[in-house]
Amino acid sequence: MRRRLAPAALLLPLALLLSACGGTSSAGTSDGGTDGQGSVTLDVGDQKGGSEAILRAAGELKNLDYRIKWSTFTSGPPLLEAINAGAVDTGGVGNTPPVFAAGANSKIKVVAAWHGTSKGDTILVPNGSKLTSAAELKGRSIAVAQGSSAHYQLVASLKKAGLSFGDVKVKYLQPADALAAFTSGKVDAWAVWDPYTSQVLQARQGRVLTTGDGVTNGLTFQVAAPKALKDEKKAAALKDYLQRLRRAYKWVYSHEKEWAKVWAKDTGLPEDVALAAVKRTYTTRIAVAVDKPLISSEQQIADTFTRLKLIPRKVDFADFTDARFNDDLPPSTTTPRPSEGS
Repeated sequence: MRRRLAPAALLLPLALLLSACGGTSSAGTSDGGTDGQGSVTLDVGDQKGGSEAILRAAGELKNLDYRIKWSTFTSGPPLLEAINAGAVDTGGVGNTPPVFAAGANSKIKVVAAWHGTSKGDTILVPNGSKLTSAAELKGRSIAVAQGSSAHYQLVASLKKAGLSFGDVKVKYLQPADALAAFTSGKVDAWAVWDPYTSQVLQARQGRVLTTGDGVTNGLTFQVAAPKALKDEKKAAALKDYLQRLRRAYKWVYSHEKEWAKVWAKDTGLPEDVALAAVKRTYTTRIAVAVDKPLISSEQQIADTFTRLKLIPRKVDFADFTDARFNDDLPPSTTTPRPSEGS
């Protein structure tokens, strides 16, 4: 039988897990509880199905000699706003929200990075679309979340196809609204990321026109507050936290189904969609160093949005990084693990 996509209203909780990509969602937070013990508390910003879920699933929240206080955010930008305000010590985001935060001169530092495939970052078209290449998007309407990783992926994919951003009709929509517009034929294409890519494909409601693979850098980050980094005890706790998070991502490599079940339960995703997204996106990620090639790659994104006048000033992205937790990690240019996704 042909599966149906969940109604747009049911997709709203999914926005909570999209810090890696999120655009301009609301900044609501909630107390996600506390783990560990001791006199030091690390305030961690998170989303549904994010760091807390993967750490707990991998058994990496045991024997903590510091406390982790979890706060849940709707997306990357409000999480970074909280870090800038000193309300949160650290949190995970994707490759584009830090660029916009840097453009606003926020007090943030990228302290850890993962490199993965960009195959889950796609431009989707409905099954009945006559479009066969990105070059044919000229004059077409495309939904995308402003300030998201998909935003840059769209810009870069158009450039690769010989088009400019002005050659298309951009509709800035958050995922739930974009899905409704996409499935009702109100837009010609949708630039988006996993798990939405997997959901559309699993439901057979669309197909991939192009992906961000080889077009975008595939990076995701942990970002920290400078104030926390200056606190010796908090910095030590953050180092341990990052080590645990790196081990948790490695755990996923050999526990795809277990993680997909946890992710599905935590976010409300159907299990088949969660597993497809895990195979396509999660199992490719490897921890890498915050190094000069990474900074250069992010600088390119910043310069692109500055030229488009979506960032108000020139950004020197190196000023928003801190390499103290690199340890013996491979360079950021290291090839991600092969994708096992469909």
